[in-house]
Amino acid sequence: MKLMSGNANLPLVRAIAAYLEMPVTDTSVRRFADEEVFVEINENVRGEDVFVVQSTSFPANDNLMELLICIDALRRASAKRITAVLPYFGYARQDRKPGPRTPISAKLVANLITVAGASRVLSVDLHAGQIQGFFDIPTDNLWAAPVMAEDIKTHFRGRPITVVSPDVGGVVRARALAKRLDNAPLAIVDKRRERPGESEVMNIIGDVQGRFCILIDDIVDSAGTLCNAAGALVEAGAEGVVAYCTHGVLSGAAVPRVDRSVLTELVITDSIQASEAAAASAKIRILTIAPLLGEAIKRIADETSVSSLFD
Repeated sequence: MKLMSGNANLPLVRAIAAYLEMPVTDTSVRRFADEEVFVEINENVRGEDVFVVQSTSFPANDNLMELLICIDALRRASAKRITAVLPYFGYARQDRKPGPRTPISAKLVANLITVAGASRVLSVDLHAGQIQGFFDIPTDNLWAAPVMAEDIKTHFRGRPITVVSPDVGGVVRARALAKRLDNAPLAIVDKRRERPGESEVMNIIGDVQGRFCILIDDIVDSAGTLCNAAGALVEAGAEGVVAYCTHGVLSGAAVPRVDRSVLTELVITDSIQASEAAAASAKIRILTIAPLLGEAIKRIADETSVSSLFD
């Protein structure tokens, strides 16, 4: 078994390698003067089971091309099996046609990864479950919920908590987390989007009075939805609001928006390498999913059950 990566999230790759007690394969990923990506694998990988760790986060197109070219290089070097490990799958929010004459880019990216030569995919908290079906190769989608649940139990032991979905679409995710927290109460923020890129919180479905609210979502991008939801929860009588999001995209003014908000804390994972601003924020804390990914990689290599990670 070998572990390699592009440049998207080297700290996570090194942490996974430390968990597996193995080195990261010596690989050169560089750019020519015209920004073309070039990959050279400096070790023999013939007949090897290789796991390529690469989030397709910002800059999404550059990181995607690195992933595809790494996979192609491995295939041409006669690797036995190539697993694309995607801690964050970019383009996942383009999983349907929002209107006429628009693409389904998530499906296109899935096709590209398959055609490049990947044998299977390992992902974390895909934005929509149906994206697993976009791949024509075996795909295992891990949940960060076990990692988050353990952290919540540590920080909120003995406190009255309510798990909150920031919108109706996230209820299944919130319910799954609530179940791991001894069937904690569930609440939903009902929001109405007035115009693209903005959201207006209307009302809270569920009792949050005097309780610590755990907002749960898969992606935090502009952070507008989370900050508005936190404000509505505090107005409804919540004792405090902490948000847990797997993928900290945190684009634009997201970090200062979180810093100014009533959120007590935003907890993200290292599926995407945090920006300097996010890492320096007093309100943002980062959980590692390296052991989760490392254990899944080990089980795939050993041909044992991955689903048992969620038991």
